[in-house]
Amino acid sequence: MAPGAAPPGDGVLWRPTESSIAATRLGAFAHWVSERRGTAFGEPVDYDRIWHWSVESPQEFWGDLATWTGALPGVPDAEVLTDASMPGATWFPGRTLNYAEQALRPAVDGRVDPGSPALIAVAEDSEPVDISWQSLRGQVGALAATLRRLGVRPGDRVVGYLPNIPEAVVALLATAAVGAVWSACAPDFGARAALDRFTQIEPVVLITVDGYRFNGRAHDRREAVGELRAALPTLRATIHVPRLQPEELSEGGLAWADTVADSQEPVFEALPFDAPLWIVYSSGTTGLPKGIVHGHGGIVLEQLKIAQLHQDVHPGDRYYWYASTAWIMWNIATSALLSAATVVVHDGAPGFPDLDAQFSVAAATGVTHLGTSAGYLSTCEKARLHPGKDHDLSRLRVVGSTGSPLPTSTFSWVYDAIRPDVLLASISGGTDVATGFLGASPLLPVIAGELQRPMLGVAAAAWDEDGHAVRGELGELVVTLPMPSMPLYFWNDPDGTRYRQAYFEPWPGTWRHGDWIETTGSGGVVVTGRSDATLNRGGVRIGTADIYAIVEHLPEIADCLVLGVEQPDGGYWMPLFVQLTDGQELTEALTERIRQSIRHQASPRHVPDEILEVPGVPRTRTGKRLEVPLKRLFMGIAPDSAVNPATVDDPDLLAHYARLARERGATTT
Repeated sequence: MAPGAAPPGDGVLWRPTESSIAATRLGAFAHWVSERRGTAFGEPVDYDRIWHWSVESPQEFWGDLATWTGALPGVPDAEVLTDASMPGATWFPGRTLNYAEQALRPAVDGRVDPGSPALIAVAEDSEPVDISWQSLRGQVGALAATLRRLGVRPGDRVVGYLPNIPEAVVALLATAAVGAVWSACAPDFGARAALDRFTQIEPVVLITVDGYRFNGRAHDRREAVGELRAALPTLRATIHVPRLQPEELSEGGLAWADTVADSQEPVFEALPFDAPLWIVYSSGTTGLPKGIVHGHGGIVLEQLKIAQLHQDVHPGDRYYWYASTAWIMWNIATSALLSAATVVVHDGAPGFPDLDAQFSVAAATGVTHLGTSAGYLSTCEKARLHPGKDHDLSRLRVVGSTGSPLPTSTFSWVYDAIRPDVLLASISGGTDVATGFLGASPLLPVIAGELQRPMLGVAAAAWDEDGHAVRGELGELVVTLPMPSMPLYFWNDPDGTRYRQAYFEPWPGTWRHGDWIETTGSGGVVVTGRSDATLNRGGVRIGTADIYAIVEHLPEIADCLVLGVEQPDGGYWMPLFVQLTDGQELTEALTERIRQSIRHQASPRHVPDEILEVPGVPRTRTGKRLEVPLKRLFMGIAPDSAVNPATVDDPDLLAHYARLARERGATTT
């Protein structure tokens, strides 16, 4: 019986079978561990049992994962996690590895044919192009040799101003091979936003395009590149990737073709487990983005875990997650190479030439794993698309979703409109750890509106404000044991003060992520929004996601934003901002229907004080609503202090909200 074929019940949309569980990578890993250690996980394998083992015996779990995947085989348990402090855990001391070597290893260890595609490049202006494993290794080897000739050494920073193209993958892997530290911005970032990130880290090489294509239009970025070069005095070289002007080369730069012309086997620097791999950034909505540094070893193990054990990635699978190079999902998608998957890189708009573009890409490239944002799936649902009927998705096994909570109705839409037998992998994590805390398991049923469980090796729990674990009620998402992909440190934070303030207050030694969650009776988890944006009226708290799920279900509403604003006089103002679908008006009847929907489906205490029509809802570049920055705006914080426009997908919208704040008489501070 195929997974998903069992009759649903109690909100179950998909369920595995005994045979499907046995065929998973997680099932194989569990049986291997059982034979190795005599640990019983049930038959068929019980996810909750293996999760408990993974957090009760983290040395065994991470050591066994390192051995089973071949990343670091044979490390004794006592030498896996020698200091479990948070922050400052010590993993695999004295062991060396290299992310790039691990990512390119499938081409030499027999897991894939070297002539098969490692990457498939999809762009708005061209047909899909395959890049073989052999070619990828040769290009990485050539660029790594070029970087070394330019004087790049371990620890130096190499930055990319690049869209999601194969050259970005080559650049990351070549940088890692040398032992230098990678960082990237998408070229739709303005020069200011890119410099907010790059200036902090003093790069020695810039790899950049001359422009990019998005929504069918060409966007020339040569002027912005000139600004970057002028403002980064530490640069030794700029490498130009032609995108719009193939024959043109900016003065003083190197041509990409020349840097990869001498195809050769890569030379990989042997690096300590905790050597820095890349720098990614917090959203920076209220100040300069924080540079988050992740290590080679932690990323390798975590990405092997999430791909193979949670998303059931097998050698030869085709993995596609729509992402910008500025979003951690690009790093995660690229890391599917570690599991011998072919990675589909998509340079273009998420809905061009039609809204179902991502499903078109999946069909054209034979994707087995399609990942995207919750917002994209919800938009497709509202548009009543039926990708499963309109496209050949016969190879698709997993649909991934992240970026924001996925509405319950969209869970059902995935199974009705895409495929009834896919695993819907709704994931909640963060740039902070380059992975998920909560998410999918192919061993468990999918229940509408719920993330299936905490992930393996993640000691996640919900705590109340007194630091006590709670079930069946809202609590702070905390992690009580270290994960190998937790940040090594923040850039330019020598004593770790900013790092501790970000995650380890108010509970030293416990990671507080800032999400508001509830554990359900089934064992699943519901994420209701950011805890610092929680609606708390009269002592009754509710997550903003609960409001969004109700309001966005109304056909007249395209998008919405709700805030809970504490007033100087002790009052509490709760506005709901709504963006209407084309042709709709915010009539008294619609206003009352919104109020009644919230009253009856969520909470009578959380009916908004005002419902205001807006032209749009500003979001971060990774799709998250700007709840906290806009709340600060309405609390009287000056716009320049409340939000950094360079981090917003549509900065022009901020002026509208600033005007509304002024009209309400907010006294700026």
